[in-house]
Amino acid sequence: MPPEESQAQGTFSVVDWERKRSFANMAVTMYAFLEAILLLVNAVAVLNEERFLSKIGWGRDQINQPQGFGHEEKGIKQQIANLIHAIRTVMRVPLIFLNGLAIVMELLMG
Repeated sequence: MPPEESQAQGTFSVVDWERKRSFANMAVTMYAFLEAILLLVNAVAVLNEERFLSKIGWGRDQINQPQGFGHEEKGIKQQIANLIHAIRTVMRVPLIFLNGLAIVMELLMG
């Protein structure tokens, strides 16, 4: 029976069922991926500069020292330290909202 006829009669074919099931799996996988990203951003946001980053040599005062006249290149260590500082500064308020949303989703969806 072609899919057009099966939908007209009110029944679903195996192909339709598999398509709907794969879409549901994709939505769950996408949510898990977004939740993992949220957890990683949370992990970066809670890094304390005085207690942790400065002890391993990644503090802003240790990284941002001038390297001489004409030396404009930033190393990977300085770029990562700047990214950590930017995440901690910019994402503070949005993380509160996103964490609250994730908690509500977990409570509703189980």
